[in-house]
Amino acid sequence: MFTPERLVLARKRRRMTLAALSHESGYSPQSITAFENARKTPSEETLSSLAAALRLPVSFFHAPPAPDMLAAAVSFRAPSKMSAAERDSALSCGSIAATINLWCEEHFSLPQPDIPSHTDLEPEIAAEKVRAEWGLGEAPAPNMVHLLEAHGVRVFSLAPDCLDIDAFSTIRHGTPYALLNTRKTAERGRFDAAHELGHLVLHSGYQSPRGPQAEAAADAFASAFLMPKAGILAQQVSNADVQRILSAKRRWNVSAMAFTYRLRTLNLLSEWRFSQTAKQLAQLGYRKSEPRSTMVRENSKLMGKVFEVMRAEGRSPLDIARAVNIFPEELNDYVFGLVPIGVTGGEHRTAPVRPALSVVK
Repeated sequence: MFTPERLVLARKRRRMTLAALSHESGYSPQSITAFENARKTPSEETLSSLAAALRLPVSFFHAPPAPDMLAAAVSFRAPSKMSAAERDSALSCGSIAATINLWCEEHFSLPQPDIPSHTDLEPEIAAEKVRAEWGLGEAPAPNMVHLLEAHGVRVFSLAPDCLDIDAFSTIRHGTPYALLNTRKTAERGRFDAAHELGHLVLHSGYQSPRGPQAEAAADAFASAFLMPKAGILAQQVSNADVQRILSAKRRWNVSAMAFTYRLRTLNLLSEWRFSQTAKQLAQLGYRKSEPRSTMVRENSKLMGKVFEVMRAEGRSPLDIARAVNIFPEELNDYVFGLVPIGVTGGEHRTAPVRPALSVVK
């Protein structure tokens, strides 16, 4: 049984136009359009050629339609600068991630969504309330991916060809999702996770606010969530110089620029001092990176635990790839590289052991 929606999904996932897929597969754009519109059914030979061009198993196209990700319900940063191909590829990433999640939900008891909705509050106040509700006090936030997962957010990594996108989040049938860019520094990855939490808290719901104002609000939420006002004031960093900032920001596991901007919003730096400090940090390489940082990139505790349980039962994480009809290498793209994949010389990358998480089969 051929599923036309799967062909559309695969083509968009690979950022292929009809002409590009025609060139790769050897079938005309008219034929491919007919397949996608369910006017014609491809033969197994034809489908095999299309699958090879799209780098997916033939079984992918026989499976039921994948969960959809609606653009109107997804928070994209700077959507006006994003091409339609980039947007569709990222949404397709989300659909495949949701398929992986559905398999996990069928086989394991996962944390239930527990994300507060504070659509009527200012970002600073909303961040304070969420921290209080989650018992974080004024201490630095723990691992952000683990924290989101513990509260029912399904966190996946963006595939390498989608890394021009910072991150995005959405709520699908009551389940919140966040897909994160893994190319950034660990500190910026934490901020992205907090930013997406801001969207889920401040802008939950179908066709919720989007655009520059919503993005600024999510940034303000992330800043306040990662660097609570009382905790920053207790650190006594008023009019801090660059070296003090570089030392103090390590406590909160944030970037130097994010910490500096937080000091400005709390009026702990004057506008002139902020401008000068930002220029100095940029000259030192802190505009887009965190020189000499030893912080490790945060990844999924939930999927690590799922894989650990499967291995204990004599099953392989690759069983998930087969179940959701993708190749193991592609599964790795969505789960922060936690799947062991064979490499040259017969060596294997082994998924790191994650701390215990209550995932009950």
